[in-house]
Amino acid sequence: MDTNKFLFFFKDMQTSSYALQLVEVEKQFGDVRAVDNVSLEVKKGEFFALLGPSGSGKTTLLRIIAGLESAGKGSVFIGGKNVTKNPPYARGIGMVFQDFLLFPHKTVGENIAFPLKMKKMSATHQQEQLSWVLDLVRMKGYEDRFPNQLSGGQKQRVALARGLVARPDILLLDEPLANLDRELRKEMEVEMRRFQAEIDIPFVYVTHNQEEALTLSNRIAVMKDGHFEQVGDKLELYDEPATAFVASFLGLNNTISGEVLRQENDFSFIDWKGIELKIPTPNGIKPGDRIAYYLRSEKMHINPHGKSNPVDGSITLTAVLRDIIFKGQYSDYFVILDNDEEMVISDVPDIESLKIGGKVDVSWLPSSGFSFAADGEE
Repeated sequence: MDTNKFLFFFKDMQTSSYALQLVEVEKQFGDVRAVDNVSLEVKKGEFFALLGPSGSGKTTLLRIIAGLESAGKGSVFIGGKNVTKNPPYARGIGMVFQDFLLFPHKTVGENIAFPLKMKKMSATHQQEQLSWVLDLVRMKGYEDRFPNQLSGGQKQRVALARGLVARPDILLLDEPLANLDRELRKEMEVEMRRFQAEIDIPFVYVTHNQEEALTLSNRIAVMKDGHFEQVGDKLELYDEPATAFVASFLGLNNTISGEVLRQENDFSFIDWKGIELKIPTPNGIKPGDRIAYYLRSEKMHINPHGKSNPVDGSITLTAVLRDIIFKGQYSDYFVILDNDEEMVISDVPDIESLKIGGKVDVSWLPSSGFSFAADGEE
């Protein structure tokens, strides 16, 4: 970044509403560029998720923000201050790890108050902050217990309390719910949104779990190979993915690819292993090119064969119902089409008229899916 541009950026940061800003951050391990020229802005009071598969660079980036890894290039600003060269304790951050990292020989109260003790705060102030945060995480009365006397969910609450007790400028969370069972994760997701809303501290949350990121966050950065594929509001990413990777990574998708046979207006007709399908045309595509089409399972409908009443313009294909997985308010229906391809449809449960092994009709609107030029990865 040139000097004039940096000075303008720095001046803007002093008056901005951003809690965190990353400027062209890079990190290399040998020949691997774990973080590749990443810039990011997180607003005050925002719940922000770094989402990506294993090896995408999200945890490395979080460690750079925390000061646990040095940035090879670029700058980190927290609360408008350049903390790139500051150690972790001088960055105004709190951090919550996947494995809790509680001291087994210390009580709950001692574990939570540890950051305050390191800052040499008075005993009175420590007690005030401890009382406040115990109320927040609903652990009042557990101060004298030890970690081995707590459930997994209680340990996670203690870890969150320790991260929040010093009222940091920003809280960093590295897959904090990964070791909890499904029901406990759901409970903690609700609680974490409540914590964040009540204290109005920005959370930066690392996860590989798409559902978790969509449930918890306001905005999401989807990472792949050390860079951001897309950053934006979670509904924007879900409904308007900018790349094939984002479209495939968010939600349960059916992936269809084929060669363009012809085009009409904004749609292309492709050959999908013997089935001709109408799909939206990506920019720059012409007949003979290949398209990858990602279709969300919840955008589809299933009916007994011959009994569907699709919306005008829908595509309807005949299939055989292979399996049904009941999930409460909806079911996942796995079907085999005439070209031997499998699709999954998430629709309302219908155990009366839909039978495994029977013929069904599956339908959807062409505009319900996302099309991209095929890059060979589909």
